[in-house]
Amino acid sequence: MVGLNEAIGQDPEGLPPCEPQEPADLEKGPLRRCVATGTVQPKDGMIRFVVAPDGEIVPDLEERLPGRGLWLTAEPSALAKALGKNLFAKAARRAVRVPPDLAERLERLLERRCLDAFGLARRAGQALAGYEKVREALKTNQVARAGPPCLLVEASDGSPDQRGKITALAPDMPVVDLFDSAAMAAALGREAAVHAVVARGKLAKSLVRDSARLKGIKGFVAGIAPAGRGSNV
Repeated sequence: MVGLNEAIGQDPEGLPPCEPQEPADLEKGPLRRCVATGTVQPKDGMIRFVVAPDGEIVPDLEERLPGRGLWLTAEPSALAKALGKNLFAKAARRAVRVPPDLAERLERLLERRCLDAFGLARRAGQALAGYEKVREALKTNQVARAGPPCLLVEASDGSPDQRGKITALAPDMPVVDLFDSAAMAAALGREAAVHAVVARGKLAKSLVRDSARLKGIKGFVAGIAPAGRGSNV
């Protein structure tokens, strides 16, 4: 099984990852500097923030809001460090206000983006759901007329035995298992959904990226907090 953090470095169309660019090209190229770690890395595993006119730190998941972007690696330790050491203000070089529920907001926004992309893929004929349909798509390497599958979506509360049988058919395929069957069903407009497969394309790429970022934020919300805010690390 391919991890999500590994999968975001792969293009569903089979293209190789972008080559690193020089620091002078960071604002326009695929690389960004993390405000918490200082490392320069591909922005696919990062989250952009901006400072709103009222001074509040705002997530910019679409990466379109005006203003200087403050980029953060989507990992619990990076978020904890940014919040605990006031690194957003240092990076912005001004006083900023960080909402106390910033991590929870991020989690909700990323969940919505993932489920919206999943639902769009289904309506576009790029996703199939159901145990037998998914098995058939993996065996034939075809999602209806949409092309080869590149991503599995498995309900977090699904049967471990059945999930194992599905993932065994595609051991190298990334798996998103962050949502329960009720959330999957609602996104797909079905009464029930435990297993699904998504074909190659922009929606699959978006779902892989946002799922990887969501996984990192969920790790923070689940129990890692900056010092002084109930951290047990």
